[in-house]
Amino acid sequence: MSKRFLLIGTGRMGMSHLRAARNLGLDLVGLCDLRPENLQKAAAEAWVGPSACFNSPEALFVSHPGVDLVLIATTADSHRALVELAAASGAKAILCEKPLATSVADCSAMIEACRKSGSLLAVNHQMRFMDQYALVRKELDSGRFGELGSMNVVAGCFGMAMNGSHYCEAFRWLTGSDIVSATAWFSPGTLANPRGPQFSDHAGEVRFESADGRRLMMSIGADQGHGMTVTYAAQWGHLFVDELEGTYWATARKPEHQTLPVTRYGMPWDRWETRFAQADNVGPTQAVISALLRGGGFPDGHAGRSAVAAMAAAARSVELGNRPVRLDELGAFEATRFPWA
Repeated sequence: MSKRFLLIGTGRMGMSHLRAARNLGLDLVGLCDLRPENLQKAAAEAWVGPSACFNSPEALFVSHPGVDLVLIATTADSHRALVELAAASGAKAILCEKPLATSVADCSAMIEACRKSGSLLAVNHQMRFMDQYALVRKELDSGRFGELGSMNVVAGCFGMAMNGSHYCEAFRWLTGSDIVSATAWFSPGTLANPRGPQFSDHAGEVRFESADGRRLMMSIGADQGHGMTVTYAAQWGHLFVDELEGTYWATARKPEHQTLPVTRYGMPWDRWETRFAQADNVGPTQAVISALLRGGGFPDGHAGRSAVAAMAAAARSVELGNRPVRLDELGAFEATRFPWA
């Protein structure tokens, strides 16, 4: 018997969720969206009738309790309420878009609601299933580069929460170590979001540090308008990744020189280049859903909360004059809600 799923939110990302779930052979039993035009378009693509369409999430869950999977592809301001409704309805698994919520406290409440109901909670931080990170991890795991020291992102103005949260999760997954502190400098003003005037984000620079001392640094200034590039600096080499072009090139000390001090930075090296397919939203989302339904290997509620806490610590750092802020010392700031989409 095919597993049954519900989809809430039928915009661009919602349609990616729909296609990913259908590719896995899952059975759509209910759609929900507040916009009739989106709902009608999604129903037509999914070949479902009016009885499967809802403009109220409460009515959706009353009609379909205990489903195998709930996909939540709405804006972040609605995530907590929808995850709590899904958990209360007895949903076995829930995949929520990122960022997981607009406050750290809301993330904690969502995790607790799923713990009480026994629902598995995943957040759609897809990086571990994308070539530009999986290939980097394979290179780092080979031992050729030694220990990763820092991950350095220089990119166009893509928003601290909108895309910066993805890099926080990628860094956590690559290092196996949680981010514990943030120091940030935001550009003046905020970034408007096409999803609505109520949403905004920040540009600027931020330095995150992990529990084992490794660094994630992002430069996404308001005066930067192109590209997504990442440099991984390790003990014996560098990986330079152009994520939009689908290319990375690597340089590493020749193996016979790896015992020499890091101050010998100009020792003979090897260089190679690799191309990878540009990622879409459907394939990686499909991989997250598949892992969630298997019950392991997916970005869970802790991963989603960690990314939100890192972003909150960055905002707090700016408020405190750009001093480092530890994620475990946010205190009452955990309840601060941000206007993220």
